Amino acid sequence: MKKMVSFAGLKVGQKGEISKKIEERDVKEFSLLSLDDNPIHMSEEFASNTKLGGRIVHGMLVASLISAAVGTRMPGPGSVWMDQNLRFLRPVRVGDTIRAVSELVEKIDDRRHVVVRTTCYNQDGKVVIEGSGIHKILAP
Repeated sequence: MKKMVSFAGLKVGQKGEISKKIEERDVKEFSLLSLDDNPIHMSEEFASNTKLGGRIVHGMLVASLISAAVGTRMPGPGSVWMDQNLRFLRPVRVGDTIRAVSELVEKIDDRRHVVVRTTCYNQDGKVVIEGSGIHKILAP
């Protein structure tokens, strides 16, 4: 079992990250779990007739890697989401490798909250999603 993160042990500037190559299987399973079968994600024929020129991965599938980064790396186990904002900047395609980075940018002592900058990069180092979130730290 992973150790719960401690509020006192967190420092501004700390980072965590996780990487994953997005596979066809991931898109199909996410579609089933989320009930989002929008053809922009599921049909190359449909998507090739859009301005995007082909299928794109669900934005929320990509954003779920942020959940993995904040829940397992920074701030880590025992933190819970209070707020999140996201900006989707570039499309992600099947076969792209996404690196989700979470960086602690502020501690709010009286509420035991931390503000985390969240960024997803593709294999070319280009930002595909950026945002920030507030997380409550449950352990002392």
